[in-house]
Amino acid sequence: MGSYELGARHGGDFIEVDLVATKDGQLVARHEPEIGAATDVADRPEFADRRTTKTIDGRESAGFFAEDFTLAELRTLRAAERLPDLRAENTAHNGEYAVPTLGEIIALAKKLTADLGRPIGVYPETKHPAYHASIGLDLEPLLAAELRATGLAGPEPEVPVFLQSFEAASLRALADLGVPLVQLMHSGAAFDAAATPEGLAEIASYAHAIGPDKVRVIGRDDNGDLAGPTQLVADAHEAGLLVHPYTFRSENRFLPPAFRSGGGERAYGAFAAEYDAFFAAGVDGVFTDFSRHAFLAREVFTEGAAEGAG
Repeated sequence: MGSYELGARHGGDFIEVDLVATKDGQLVARHEPEIGAATDVADRPEFADRRTTKTIDGRESAGFFAEDFTLAELRTLRAAERLPDLRAENTAHNGEYAVPTLGEIIALAKKLTADLGRPIGVYPETKHPAYHASIGLDLEPLLAAELRATGLAGPEPEVPVFLQSFEAASLRALADLGVPLVQLMHSGAAFDAAATPEGLAEIASYAHAIGPDKVRVIGRDDNGDLAGPTQLVADAHEAGLLVHPYTFRSENRFLPPAFRSGGGERAYGAFAAEYDAFFAAGVDGVFTDFSRHAFLAREVFTEGAAEGAG
């Protein structure tokens, strides 16, 4: 919750939330059903017998899983930095925050909207929805019920909403909520057909935007540096779709080689240059781990574009 609030106060427009379900059918925010990487559960002896191995969407995963805990049990855990080797300074906050529910995040978005005087929306993702359905914890009815109960369904929600998923069936199941839907698209071959004009036209029949891996917007050359933009943004806009690529991060580890600075993989590089390239390619928004950096890069780019037009 601390990260969500700080991100909004640093210029973020939406709180992006990965949703998984608890044993008793409550939606909580964790990056994956496996919660060992982002909580202190491995250090809690009372839950040692919950460690197991599961296959999720064809991949075997070992650890502790949200669906094996009730919400009350999960609430006894504390959040932890998911990338401690890279973001060591964040580990200072390990143990401070509980795992939040979707309802709490929506309440925070409403509070921040009032405090900041500008809309702060929510952007939930149904995480592995087919897997959740296979264990009797369908995410879509739970999400729909929460949005309706909190005034976020329909054409005029209390705060802005986008709903996202990699699985089209999950989005189609949410269509009657009357809020914008976003088809996520990873970089693998499974979404190559979806990225064509024909595929984008099909997506536009049920969704309002795409959330592609950023390499689908601007490819990489043999050195890993940015190549020219692809046709994806132009084709998506032609189909009537917004484009929100993911995920922008400021550390050298994640930046193209030409944008890296000295100081190792943890140091910040020329992140603004990467944002500029994508803004120039015409994207409508970005997913970022660094709201302040994205906000400042957008402000400078917009000012420069306005001066150029003038």
